[in-house]
Amino acid sequence: MNYLKTGLLLAALTALFGVVGFLIGGTSGMLVALGLAAAMNLFAYWNSDRLALAAHGAQEVDERTAPELVRMVRELSQRAGLPMPRVYIIDNPQPNAFATGRNPQNAAVAATTGILRTLSYEELAGVMAHELAHIKNHDTLTMTITATIAGAISTLAQFGMFFGGGNRENNNGAGVIGTLLLVVLAPIAAMIIQMAISRSREYEADRIGAEICGNPLWLASALDKIARGVERIPNESAESHPATAPLFIVNPLSGRNMDNLFSTHPATENRIAALTDLARRMGIGPAGGFTRASAPMGREAPRGPWGGPWSGGQRPRGPWG
Repeated sequence: MNYLKTGLLLAALTALFGVVGFLIGGTSGMLVALGLAAAMNLFAYWNSDRLALAAHGAQEVDERTAPELVRMVRELSQRAGLPMPRVYIIDNPQPNAFATGRNPQNAAVAATTGILRTLSYEELAGVMAHELAHIKNHDTLTMTITATIAGAISTLAQFGMFFGGGNRENNNGAGVIGTLLLVVLAPIAAMIIQMAISRSREYEADRIGAEICGNPLWLASALDKIARGVERIPNESAESHPATAPLFIVNPLSGRNMDNLFSTHPATENRIAALTDLARRMGIGPAGGFTRASAPMGREAPRGPWGGPWSGGQRPRGPWG
């Protein structure tokens, strides 16, 4: 089903590409745009993960450079029944994380230095489990490809301003006013498609991620801290590449938590409420995770290369082992 949805979304984005091309250059512009869209679909399938990671300056790490983080991801992957993904760290003060890749065999998870400094071990386990849930559900293929193509649509629409101001084959075509509308509406249309795929999937990834790590309250606490961090700390790379915003666990572009059409993520309060309800149904109370995880662990431990609060300390045993 996920592959069918991916195909339908790619078709919709390709059609948007064609419309943009037609309004800019008539029939010939549409043909060129469709050709570019076909090439981009193929390129995005194989390379969209690399583009997303490169856009945020992610650096791959291993057990030598980030031993605790890599071991955590490995243990959670085994618990989820997934191959070990590549692990990346992004030098960015905003607490956030995302997953990418065309399938579980070619997946990656990325965490910012900000999230490593902010969260406790349990909270970070909840976040990594959420990202692994996206990989398990094959969400990363759809989300990463649509981010790549939506960004390209925005770029193509902006190019319309530099190529004559509209359809030259039709005197009743878009013209300068039509091109101006195009520059505004085409990126919005592409973003609406992204929103439609990301918001519902965040709830599902929260649920499955909570099951993977074993305690929904760990992720609930992490979401609360991340959302407050996003409100205070800008993410410059995300501002430069806004089409990648739906990849992140919390929208990196603003701290507003509005559950509306133009939000790339559900309201954080709603996600926390759903996780709290899940914990109640699992028989897990606040003492089982939320309260204990509210403060970083291992404050006296030596700091790792990213300055994480639990780096180098005694790793607490999670429910996965």
